[in-house]
Amino acid sequence: MPELSTKPYLMRAIYDWCVDSGYTPYLTVTVDALTRVPMEYVKDGQIVLNIGPVAVERFRIGNEFIEFSARFNGAGREIMIPVGAVSAVYARENGQGLSFEVTPADAVGTGRPAGAEAGDESPPAPTRPSGKPSLRRVK
Repeated sequence: MPELSTKPYLMRAIYDWCVDSGYTPYLTVTVDALTRVPMEYVKDGQIVLNIGPVAVERFRIGNEFIEFSARFNGAGREIMIPVGAVSAVYARENGQGLSFEVTPADAVGTGRPAGAEAGDESPPAPTRPSGKPSLRRVK
């Protein structure tokens, strides 16, 4: 059995720390063919998403995919992100969190959940907060 990646466990820890501290957790995602996000708001191959409990529903960080539903410009959307495509998880308010190496092999995983489609269109995503985040690269 292959060794499990520490990445989803570290992401869950930073998410919990943000929520417990009253901060807003954000994800920076490098978009690939398996990433289902509002594509018209992807800039330079990346998108930044607010994943706070007030902004999303049915949030789950699995070992292969992050899944949740969110409203973009009033329209409900189902979001699915391969764990390998996440380049950072951090608190919007102070920039503290972790950055990760994007690993295409991790993004592929064992496959896409049923009914998931790449390249879905949806209304605007949150914009990246101003200020310089302080992130630590984990390999």
